[in-house]
Amino acid sequence: MTGSVGVMDRRNGKGIHGLFKRTLRIPIATKLTLSYLGIILLMSAIFTIAGIQIISNRIVAEAQEKVSHDLNSAREIYRGELTHIYDVVRLSAERFFIKDAIIAGEIDSVAKELIKVKEQEGLDILTLTDKDGGIIFRANTPGRLDPNTEYDEIVSVVLLRETPVMGTTIVRSDELRRESTPLAEQAYFKFIDTPKARPKTETQESAGMMLKSAAPIFDYEGRLVGVLYGGVLLNRNYEIVDEIKQTVFEDLRYKNKDIGTATIFQDDVRISTNVRNEDGSRALGTRVSEEVYNQVVVNGEPWIGRAYVVNDWYITAYEPIRNIRYNVIGILYVGILEQKYLDIRTQTSFVFLGISLLAVLVTMILSWIISQRISVPLRKTVAASKEVASGNLDVKVDVASGDELGWLAYSFNKMSQALKERDEKLKEFAKQKISESERLAMVGQLSANVAHELNNPLQGIVTYASLALEKEKFDETCRQNITKIVVQANRCRDIIRGLLDFSRQKNPDKTLCSVNTLLRGCISLVENQAIFHNIEVVMNLDNSLPMVVVDPSQIERVFLNLIINAAECEPYITADDLL
Repeated sequence: MTGSVGVMDRRNGKGIHGLFKRTLRIPIATKLTLSYLGIILLMSAIFTIAGIQIISNRIVAEAQEKVSHDLNSAREIYRGELTHIYDVVRLSAERFFIKDAIIAGEIDSVAKELIKVKEQEGLDILTLTDKDGGIIFRANTPGRLDPNTEYDEIVSVVLLRETPVMGTTIVRSDELRRESTPLAEQAYFKFIDTPKARPKTETQESAGMMLKSAAPIFDYEGRLVGVLYGGVLLNRNYEIVDEIKQTVFEDLRYKNKDIGTATIFQDDVRISTNVRNEDGSRALGTRVSEEVYNQVVVNGEPWIGRAYVVNDWYITAYEPIRNIRYNVIGILYVGILEQKYLDIRTQTSFVFLGISLLAVLVTMILSWIISQRISVPLRKTVAASKEVASGNLDVKVDVASGDELGWLAYSFNKMSQALKERDEKLKEFAKQKISESERLAMVGQLSANVAHELNNPLQGIVTYASLALEKEKFDETCRQNITKIVVQANRCRDIIRGLLDFSRQKNPDKTLCSVNTLLRGCISLVENQAIFHNIEVVMNLDNSLPMVVVDPSQIERVFLNLIINAAECEPYITADDLL
């Protein structure tokens, strides 16, 4: 098949090199390098995308875990402030001079001491009631009295349980005004439109949220004689949120923004926060997003995740603030600026991508080196094969390794050696054939000369024998013998003509004849020869054989040779053996 293709290309004026020129020739080293590069790029892309995604998820998870811990810290600071109020109120309620003043009805004697406690401990209110909850002294307004405090949930619980109580509570605006007009003004907020906040018909808030504690006062016989309660208003009070920011986030900033922020919500309104507006002011009066509100306030569940806070995205944590009856009245929030983690994720992604690209580059170099170790022996083998194709069978390929390439070089060397040996044998065989041809040519020339020399006497024999037959004075036996002389002389002449035809490579003189007739003629020529005296010739011919187109003289020589050879070799021969 390869030889046929080669012939076809030569007929088109193109060899094997022309066949390869019709297609783009890419070296095997380039193919190997490109193959390695394709696989490397594919796997690098997959692992890079997966790695960046894993890193991003881990960074976000780490941020959420951190903000969750930060919320725990914020909760402890918040509870610490509430506990401080509880301790102040409880210890003050146990002081003997307050007991004596209530028992004796001389409240004015302790007024200065209670005002001093309020101011030193940073309380916004400190109030004393009788055993029924009626106001008997206010540190803010010493001269104002109220008949009772039935609406105050903290005092009501203390009167019922006769034990100290603390908690976060909502204080109505009228109660704040009874305590102090500045407190009522401090608690007042107008709502500011906030993106993603829930729809709300109200536009302002006048009640305040307060950390509050109350403790019972007992006489020396253990009977309840009054209640002391105090508290700190959280509205516009930044002590807790700033302490959270300083303690948890250490006042760190990123791109001129606070990394961490804290907020106390009353319902959904920021009443104390260090989240800033665009102008740098505290975002008081802004509201929490509807999604967070529904989960924290409505469902009472914490929220940890990404959230939009006023004007930026934060990784946030929210949890409900509950009153003494366990109703949700507000939210405690801490958040970390998301931009920092986004930049960390971006930087990490670029670093990861750079490492991947560097790995691709190194792998490309290594793959090129490996491909060269494969392609260089192949190029040597290709060059050697071209030498062999051009006729140089002495070329050898160095066997430099014990792998498949080494075996290829070894096999190529064995092949070239075998080709060389075969070529030498072919040359020797060709020489022999040429020598034989020359001898045959000489024999043919000699045969032609001999045939030419014999043809003249035979022609004379045939001529004179024919002339002798024309005379009638011979008897029958003599006439038959002369006739045989003519026949045999003609046969000799045909043989000589055959020799001449052989020497001249004459084309066969084909005609339509019967094989049986040719066989009978051949038998009649040889049956009287001495070699056939002890041989019985039996002819069993098929008369249905068709006529064939052959050269009668050549076929007769074939049959005569076969008959004579059979007579010399076999004791018995039939005409079937000839056919």
